[in-house]
Amino acid sequence: MSVPALLVVGELCADILVELDAPPVFDQAETLVRRTTVALGSSSAITACGAARLGVPTAMVGVVGNDLLGTFVTNELVRRGVDVSSCLTDGTIPTGSSTILTLPSGDRSILTASGSIGAVATRHVPDELAAASAHVHVGAYFLQSGLQPSLAEWFADLRQRGLTTSLDPNYDPGGTWDSGISDVLPAVDIFFCNEQEAMAIAGASTPQWAVTWLLDLMPDDATVVLKLGARGAVAHHRTGDGQESEHAVVPAMPGSVVDTVGAGDSLTAGFLAARLRSLSRLTALEIGVANGTASTRVPGGIDGQLDWAAVTGLTDS
Repeated sequence: MSVPALLVVGELCADILVELDAPPVFDQAETLVRRTTVALGSSSAITACGAARLGVPTAMVGVVGNDLLGTFVTNELVRRGVDVSSCLTDGTIPTGSSTILTLPSGDRSILTASGSIGAVATRHVPDELAAASAHVHVGAYFLQSGLQPSLAEWFADLRQRGLTTSLDPNYDPGGTWDSGISDVLPAVDIFFCNEQEAMAIAGASTPQWAVTWLLDLMPDDATVVLKLGARGAVAHHRTGDGQESEHAVVPAMPGSVVDTVGAGDSLTAGFLAARLRSLSRLTALEIGVANGTASTRVPGGIDGQLDWAAVTGLTDS
């Protein structure tokens, strides 16, 4: 079947993954670590790679610096089937990077040098590229300082033109959990987040109250996907009459975890790939969880992502 196209707009950066046995020691100490890996980073780029791997025609719009990491990032996207013809190179700023310290438990600390991460803006997206797409996704909203001022208006315009939209806020390093996100939500069809992010954004004491707050702001027929880590994920969907009509829960698949970097973004890719194929929300959640779980089996956010045959084989078994 022909799969509608996905456009991902957002940050581009490299991840430097450091696998630790214990938290680092300072005071001039040298510690031997398990492994250090350089990988494609960014919530948006990992989602784009996952969708392309799942057979969705995918284009990315973002900004890199004119440096070694920028070349690495764009080459990795191309190698994984993502159209980067509308990505931009800005020689005045370095490519963003995140140094991710991971422990065997899966816990991690992320040290981010912003660089080009917040440089992309809606004006950088060619209108013909948006018009050729069926769905537009933005990841790491709280890092997207260039997108934030015009994203609400742009998403509303896209929806009026018949496209659907999705948004993943990720963590807010500023700690305000605002940055205009409530103005964007009325034009967001699918909102991806974890429980802590949902409660912080909504100012709610429980995930359920947070979901209710989010859906009250979102359009009719909108969906909130809560990513629950080792517990899997749950999708909440509200119909046009204001009643929640679907509450789907999918547990994570058993197995050993190497690291959790990009697992939530791989889940997002699987969910979007399934919905673009007009599959049900429950099936989309199953595919998303399978893809997210698979990504935890190897270091980095993309090397463990599955193709369509593999992910549907897992969910059918």
